[in-house]
Amino acid sequence: MTDLHDLTAVQLLERYGSGDLSPVEATRAALDRIEQIQPKVNAYSRVDGEEALRQAEESAERWRRGEPAGLLDGVPVSVKDILLMRGGPTLRGSRTVRTDGPWDEDAPAVARMRDHGAVFLGKTTTPEFGWKGVTDSPVYGVTGNPYDPGRTAGGSSGGSAAAVALGAGPLSLGTDGGGSVRIPASFCGVFALKPTYGRVPIYPASAFGTLAHVGPMTRDAADAALLMDVITGPDWRDWSQLGPAGSSFREAITADGGSVDGLRIAYSPALGGPAAVDPEVAAAVRRAVDLLAGLGAVVEEIDPGIEDPVEAFHTLWFSGAARVVQPLGQEQWELLDPGLREICAQGAAYSALDYLAAVDVRMALGHAMGRFHSAYDLLVTPTLPITAFEAGVEVPEGSGHTRWTGWTPFTYPFNMTQQPAASVPCGMSAGGLPIGVQVVGARHADAVVLRVAHALYGAGVAEGVPAPVV
Repeated sequence: MTDLHDLTAVQLLERYGSGDLSPVEATRAALDRIEQIQPKVNAYSRVDGEEALRQAEESAERWRRGEPAGLLDGVPVSVKDILLMRGGPTLRGSRTVRTDGPWDEDAPAVARMRDHGAVFLGKTTTPEFGWKGVTDSPVYGVTGNPYDPGRTAGGSSGGSAAAVALGAGPLSLGTDGGGSVRIPASFCGVFALKPTYGRVPIYPASAFGTLAHVGPMTRDAADAALLMDVITGPDWRDWSQLGPAGSSFREAITADGGSVDGLRIAYSPALGGPAAVDPEVAAAVRRAVDLLAGLGAVVEEIDPGIEDPVEAFHTLWFSGAARVVQPLGQEQWELLDPGLREICAQGAAYSALDYLAAVDVRMALGHAMGRFHSAYDLLVTPTLPITAFEAGVEVPEGSGHTRWTGWTPFTYPFNMTQQPAASVPCGMSAGGLPIGVQVVGARHADAVVLRVAHALYGAGVAEGVPAPVV
């Protein structure tokens, strides 16, 4: 029998509806699982079991009456500790954030989940202010990988990825400013979607500006489609939000039987750049591409012909980080993660003209990808060129990289272009570490990305990714 904590959100809801399972039972199973895994991987920054069980009891009563509150009624969820969730502090991994309240406001996506009856287990770990692609911080310490706690879970939504992978709640909200849902999803063997910018409202606005997206981290694409139907609702607090999605993402992934027949897919093994892709990663991604071809997609191996925008990304990212810490005094500055201090100092040295030059690079990149998608529905790449490395460091030892962007060349370009991009687990290394394939769509083509990801799951892309043993 499947353990309760291994059920997806869709499966939980089916069993609630049939009366075979209560939200209280599912919540107790998730809380028990958190207690088991927390000492090993450190996925959660805060857990409120008493409040979660209270919410689950209320949900159970609604189900008994046959009146569920919404699409997620009774589903245990977690929220990355970058996003506001009323009832407790959002520390964002920093000792510089005051803990006194009132902490009485939800971020838009959190509010939508609450409206739909979700049961909130707690907050998940993040590096300080979400600044890097691994998850460790002065407040929370190091978050380990579900398959090997001595290795990184990735970041900056590493706590969410580890929680989902280990059955500590099937749904989690993450944020992604340069790969921060896709990086840990690839390292931890789960699914994640960075939606088109504006599709999921954000408040407060990120200091990293329009690079930052909110997205689902889940067991599979079907759960992500369910969560997207909840969190894409409009919220007046986000001036840059898009209009209503117009149709259901759950319906989109099964439209026409979920067929991907005839979709034009560009396969780029290394995005045309110099990144050395691990042979095991390359082989696993190639198998995923072959599955798509077998499902009827028209696959062509081709690069989009773009240059690596890393310097422009650094200008935008480091400037945003500098803005985050600008109000801090010297005493608080000394409390920051040393790596964060370094990039903030660099970001503060950029001029307005430097920033605008980076914006020019971003606009040109967006134009180039828009032209590329006039010929191809989707672009497929590895999510990352490597598997998870030692926990507690920003870059792999001996890699020659100085910043996390050195080993994430396939993720941050699509934050600059605001395109939807998902990471789908597609295999394991010989050392027992997950590998992810990235599916990138044109702006606003979130439903197409989800449909292709769902088709890959149906074709068995993740069958070779066993559950973690932690």
